[in-house]
Amino acid sequence: MTELVLTSVHDHVALITVNDPDRRNAVTAEMSAGLRAAVSAAEADAGVHAVIVTGAGKAFCAGADLTALGAATEDGLRVIYDGFLAVAQCTLPTIAAVNGAAVGAGLNLALAADVRIAGPHALFDPRFQKLGIHPGGGATWMLQRAVGPQVARAALLFGMRFDAETAVRHGLALEVADDPVAAARALAAGPASAPRDVVVATKASMRATANPGTVDLEQHGLAVDVEIVPQARSIESPEFAARLAAAQRR
Repeated sequence: MTELVLTSVHDHVALITVNDPDRRNAVTAEMSAGLRAAVSAAEADAGVHAVIVTGAGKAFCAGADLTALGAATEDGLRVIYDGFLAVAQCTLPTIAAVNGAAVGAGLNLALAADVRIAGPHALFDPRFQKLGIHPGGGATWMLQRAVGPQVARAALLFGMRFDAETAVRHGLALEVADDPVAAARALAAGPASAPRDVVVATKASMRATANPGTVDLEQHGLAVDVEIVPQARSIESPEFAARLAAAQRR
């Protein structure tokens, strides 16, 4: 079986690739666990100063595996979340090199990174409402933080999607690059050439000063807990079952 998450380290930068291109890198429990392990290994490696996350093939990540999602309870949802939460919780600077579609949980994976660089075919698509389920994983908090309340509401309530240029215009992505991994490596050269302890401390300080008196990880955790009950309830609904079956037939 092909490894679902690949890691390589070069010039103090770890490149983590979700690697199931035939299934558009859909998130399974195994992939989520692989992401957590890869991030933990990067943090434990004193030679790694920054992390890049990307997808194999044409997609960045097409979201949660539909079969796993359809069977998920609250515990199952937390398993799906765990991989992108590992990126969100990473103590090192993180960049999402979004080479293609980032849908649902895949959008969450992109949002979990500190910076997003969009390839020309990138697409940021919440998709939750279209599937008939409530957003999860802290999506409401992450998206509002990234683009502001109005644009986040346009996405989550009205179905707005973002191509590469639109993502940059709204602050969802830093830039568009023909080769987003190469652009991410160029950006990561900054922390790669700096003292690791300074890099880690700077990220920790930015987390603490974004909203003085709290750390952003605490806010993200609260958002996950707020969303998970209505998301789990929506997954149990007949409407979601019908839409899931239609999506699986496609």
